[in-house]
Amino acid sequence: MSFRKLKAFIIQKLQSEIPQTLSYHGVHHTLDVLEVCNAYIKRLKIAKREAELLRTAALLHDTGFIWTYTKHEERGVSFAREILPDWGFHENEIDRISKMILATRIPQKPQNLLEEILCDADLDYLGTNRFYTIGSTLYCELLTFKLIDNEDSWDKIQINFLSHHRYHTKYGKKYREPQKRHNLESIFRRKGFQKEDIESDL
Repeated sequence: MSFRKLKAFIIQKLQSEIPQTLSYHGVHHTLDVLEVCNAYIKRLKIAKREAELLRTAALLHDTGFIWTYTKHEERGVSFAREILPDWGFHENEIDRISKMILATRIPQKPQNLLEEILCDADLDYLGTNRFYTIGSTLYCELLTFKLIDNEDSWDKIQINFLSHHRYHTKYGKKYREPQKRHNLESIFRRKGFQKEDIESDL
């Protein structure tokens, strides 16, 4: 199996078939998640075949958006099960890749290290200084699909999501949680809440 060829195949499919209205869940997001996964692979010295499974799950985790906006993870798993045998993956490996993809459903419930890495990579931006830049693309996407009405409803979603989200890996907890908390506090300050309001919501 050539991962380079598999990557090219999936990226080309995303570029040509994913709806252009997905300003957040586009091919750029998939490439971002793959990049973060690669950093974890190097950082944690993940074995070669394990790394290939993780990278494959990262590439496939949002392919379901090609066909549906709701329950896209399940549709992505169906696509994975359809194509991966032709790329030399064994049944047990496809099962593991499928579980990684499904672990990214909200609320995230990863059961092992590879699932934890993919979950943290999928929402890595929450704990970085790119929070507002990337978040604005999700805001536009949700507006397009009429899942929010305005900035006020967006802020409420952000506050609720950031308050309940947790990183799973040791790296995420140490290096992403602090910035994520800072990002949440900045929303509270912009909304005019006091420090005690922030702490009671965390």
